[in-house]
Amino acid sequence: MKITLITFFSSTLIYFSSPKNRENYSFPSENKREDSTIITSSFPVKFGKVSDEYINEKRAVIDSFYNKFINSPYYSGGFIVVKNGRVLYEDYKGYANVKTGKKIDASTPIHLASVSKVLTATAILRLVQQDNIMLDQKVTDWLPKFPYKSTTIRTLLNHRSGLQHYANFPGLMKKSWNRKKVLTNQDVYNLLVQKKFRLVTPNDSRFDYCNTNYVILALIIEKATGLNYREAMQELIFKPLGMNNTYVFNYQTDRDIATKSYRGNTIFPWDQFDNLYGDKNIYSTPRDLVKFDLATYSPDFIKPELLQEAYIGYSSKNVKVPIKDYGLGMRMRFLPPNGEKMIYHNGWWHGNNTSFVPVKKDSVTVICLGNKYSNRPYATLSMVSSVFYKKKTEIEKPLPAETECEE
Repeated sequence: MKITLITFFSSTLIYFSSPKNRENYSFPSENKREDSTIITSSFPVKFGKVSDEYINEKRAVIDSFYNKFINSPYYSGGFIVVKNGRVLYEDYKGYANVKTGKKIDASTPIHLASVSKVLTATAILRLVQQDNIMLDQKVTDWLPKFPYKSTTIRTLLNHRSGLQHYANFPGLMKKSWNRKKVLTNQDVYNLLVQKKFRLVTPNDSRFDYCNTNYVILALIIEKATGLNYREAMQELIFKPLGMNNTYVFNYQTDRDIATKSYRGNTIFPWDQFDNLYGDKNIYSTPRDLVKFDLATYSPDFIKPELLQEAYIGYSSKNVKVPIKDYGLGMRMRFLPPNGEKMIYHNGWWHGNNTSFVPVKKDSVTVICLGNKYSNRPYATLSMVSSVFYKKKTEIEKPLPAETECEE
């Protein structure tokens, strides 16, 4: 099945990359904005003025890339590029709900999938900053029955804990697994306590991307704050930053109102992992995520030395020529020819494919959120590497997309 999907995506990319086919196909975008809107943060930061020359230069190349590699019948969602809070490029297309005809616009929350991990990790860092928890604290300090005594908050954040993926629990438990039960975070924790699944690798021995890590981190946030995860995220991040269109999905109350995700025009059904949070299940908008990224430049929101912990690669220290790595809730790629580090996080869940790329050296934020199953949002990485990291003198083909397993 994966080979078929890869072939499909490759063929569609080749088709729409052809100049001839682009001339014969128009991509209407009635929600496109190029009015240089200013987005501000609740934690003020002084940025330099963005010149009209810079805006026009970047906007032209972004527009070319967007229409070549992202904007198509296979894409539905929101795309934004912002420099110093000033919108360089913004576009919304597609439907939040095909059945009702509700279109996606700037205020439509879209499932962030694993981009949610960036926000969960930031909530943890905020608690560290408040001296509530410590990065190298043992998980058992907060969850005493947790069976893996060496695991720390840091190794959950950087995916070096070796925990089993919760998606593997059915295979591990076989006939005793209840396929009809919709799991909660507490259920995942209870199963780890009861079954004591073997670790995939010993704690802190190697990187293994695992959603279970962030399910457990969400429980630690709840223990540390005395609030449920939804309330804690509102208090730690969403409310302070004015992220008014951002929320944590509630499986019991939000299924009918949440923006749908699609394969083609078919709505993805809910499954037994859709009630889990921390690793996913935050809905947000491109503009709200820009507010979040702008706040990270303020020491009043996150101290610079603490934020840098998120951007340290924990798996490439002994690698001569690293290609990829993972920090604390943030991925990174090292771009040729000089190995310059690009930080980002992608997401995939059901029909949602998302990409969050903060270009810290230029105070630029690039976000692409999609709710229609496609690898097109992941092409955002290529645009960023070409336009803001000068990887190549001109945009050619996108970097290889993240696979479903990597998100």
